[in-house]
Amino acid sequence: MSARVTPPLSDPTVFEELFAPVAGKAVLGLAISGGADSLALMLLAAHWASGRADRPRLIVYSVNHGLRPEAADEVRIVLAQAAKLGLPARGLAWRDGHPATGLQQAAREARYRLIGAAMAEDGAEMLMTAHHRNDQAETVLMRLAHGSGIEGLKGMEPFSLVAGVPIFRPLLEADPAELAGLVAQAGLTPVADPSNADTAYERVRWRALLPQLAEMGLDAPTLSRFAQRMGEADRALAGIADAAFESLVVLDGFGAARLDRTAFRALSPAIGARVLSRLLNIVGGRQKPRALGQVERLTQGLVAPEPVKATTMLGCVTRADEGAIIVAREPGRQTPPDLALVPGGEIIWDQRFRIRNVSPDTAFTAGVADYLPRHRLQDFLGFKVTAPAEALRTAPIVRDEAGGVLSLGGWSFDERIAVELLID
Repeated sequence: MSARVTPPLSDPTVFEELFAPVAGKAVLGLAISGGADSLALMLLAAHWASGRADRPRLIVYSVNHGLRPEAADEVRIVLAQAAKLGLPARGLAWRDGHPATGLQQAAREARYRLIGAAMAEDGAEMLMTAHHRNDQAETVLMRLAHGSGIEGLKGMEPFSLVAGVPIFRPLLEADPAELAGLVAQAGLTPVADPSNADTAYERVRWRALLPQLAEMGLDAPTLSRFAQRMGEADRALAGIADAAFESLVVLDGFGAARLDRTAFRALSPAIGARVLSRLLNIVGGRQKPRALGQVERLTQGLVAPEPVKATTMLGCVTRADEGAIIVAREPGRQTPPDLALVPGGEIIWDQRFRIRNVSPDTAFTAGVADYLPRHRLQDFLGFKVTAPAEALRTAPIVRDEAGGVLSLGGWSFDERIAVELLID
């Protein structure tokens, strides 16, 4: 990908490089706020699409967060400018109550929630955003200050999934001054959002420091290259950690995990923390990730000469002895209610199990096994159950209308029910 986005718009090489990753998509969304960066994205994308034989349908989405009186007019301006380019556009509004704290994060979540719902209605496959090189630099600095590891220091990636919305960032290596030049050349006047200069926000404070850091050689291009190198290192470590996970971790049908403590201690701290983080994510039902430092401290506690006996984190109970580390789902944390499993239907239970009713029969019910006695579990399974009590209590059980057990954990006793433990 080119590190520069340079006029004139007639240069076909620019567009082939920028948008090649999404060439062939039938419908693409554009997140347009009305700022110079997003207007440049709209111009570039429209010009790229217009020159293709398999022209994709571009749909502009602009969100009024209701935080400023001018926001509604700004959305209307975006819609009008999109119309001049021949692009369909939708104005969306955040009408929920606004929190007193964490406003920027809440607004971000609302934006992606609203756009994601609109994309689903429109059949859009990917949302393009206008994050650029300086945004990347600010992200790296913020994460560095917060103690992020390599995974965080790779910054934003071209492709990601945000709040369930697939995102593509074609301008990550673009200079924002050049994007502003494109907008001015097109005769457009960008929206000026005063929050972009409000030092109450951490990102704005880092933005203000960028010129001083640049004088010391730590400019946006340098930070962008650093992020790229961290991305390469992250991918290398991820491959090693995945191999270690496959060789060390044993997941049982109750969704609990066991790994050999001696082998785990032999891993480097960076790899051990990644293996443990992935394990906590699977067993804990994909809770909101904690800070790297917390996972690192738990990793250290598990490999210490006197290991931690038991601790809770990310919806898991983790304990260790001389021989093994055991991780089980923590009871009482967001346990799912009973769910109907309709004929031909599927549910994702506790973000850990995929349960399907593969028959046309009457709906069955999936619930939590909870305090089902261990000897009853052994009667169903036909073997001695040694899984932790927490794992037994939090495993899913499917029953028919008469109360008969059709499946338990990852085991199915009836051909009408298919169960799969989710490990990715």
